Amino acid sequence: MEHSSSRLLADVDAQLAQWQAQGLLRQRRTVQSPCSVAPQVQGQRLLAFASNDYLGLANHPAIAAALAEGAQRWGAGSGASHVVSGHLQPVAELEEALAAFVGRAQALFFSSGYLANLAALPALLERGDVVFHDKLNHASLIDAVRLGRAQDWRYPHGDMAALERLLQQHRGRRAMIVSDAVFSMDGDVAPLRQLYALACAHDAWLVLDDAHGLGVLGPGGAGSLAQAGLPPDPRIVHIGTLGKAAGVAGAFVAGDARVLQWLVQRARPYIFTTASPPALACALLAALPLVQAGDALRAQLQARIAQLRAGLAGSPWRLLPSDTAIQPLLLGSNEAALAASQALQAQGLWVPAIRPPTVPVGSARLRISLSAAHSAGDVARLLQALQGLAP
Repeated sequence: MEHSSSRLLADVDAQLAQWQAQGLLRQRRTVQSPCSVAPQVQGQRLLAFASNDYLGLANHPAIAAALAEGAQRWGAGSGASHVVSGHLQPVAELEEALAAFVGRAQALFFSSGYLANLAALPALLERGDVVFHDKLNHASLIDAVRLGRAQDWRYPHGDMAALERLLQQHRGRRAMIVSDAVFSMDGDVAPLRQLYALACAHDAWLVLDDAHGLGVLGPGGAGSLAQAGLPPDPRIVHIGTLGKAAGVAGAFVAGDARVLQWLVQRARPYIFTTASPPALACALLAALPLVQAGDALRAQLQARIAQLRAGLAGSPWRLLPSDTAIQPLLLGSNEAALAASQALQAQGLWVPAIRPPTVPVGSARLRISLSAAHSAGDVARLLQALQGLAP
């Protein structure tokens, strides 16, 4: 009998070929060494500007030792979800530490930032509610909004006047405002104080995903919300990830204790997912003090950001305005971004080309990701290579 999947696979082949022709086909690379700014990648040693290890902690010996010791003491897995039998002591201790770190009453630990967003937003939304979200929000926030069953409106990036008009038009309905705190592909910081003022004025939830600000911004690395001076208002739902500046894995949702108790009852990805291995919590309990005491690392990172921006001041390409570790160099076409990335790799530099649908059509870019582990010489080498590629 003829296989019924033949037409299905033909459709798959055609779409893959189309993505290849459009310069949109993603390719994985196998890294053959621990995460660092100088990894071994498929047999080639590269100077990498590609990871989100902003403080250079992913291969810190104290964190790795805590992970290994945690596995020896607590085993490899948790065995069940948090609400059954998988809420082990290291995770309970981590949640207390995370809540204190970001100045919130309580925190819940999740396996990833994507999962945290998919858990929190739909649990707080009902049919008839309305959600307003920034057009450049991360894919996980977009998907979480879609799962929430509420009516949703996207406002132009950072446009507080447009957001206020939308809130006025839907006054009287239960509302939620959703935004990245630091935008992952543009590197800019959301107008957090204005977002908070609008949330207060319209009695709306304010959900902020600080994946790329946590550990990098704010006093003691407490993040974008701390830097903006936002209070511990119960309407604020604070989401952060721990696989970037914190150097390990996982994520959290922090906020008012009543809101977090609501999530324990209603957040399906929390209720129906096996809890993360407890050793991860042990590693994070070792990482958090390093983040909090990491002012020298944050100063080193800021110096590299300033060096890069000064060195690209006369570039024919557009460097987007960003004071964070994410420095996007706009090239426009997919072909130009891929060609530049490949030319840099030929010189031993790893700078990823970011293309649609991750970014809008026509805004393909090199996403230069800086780390406290980069030296001034590393950035100087990148600048020299980019200047050699400039048209």
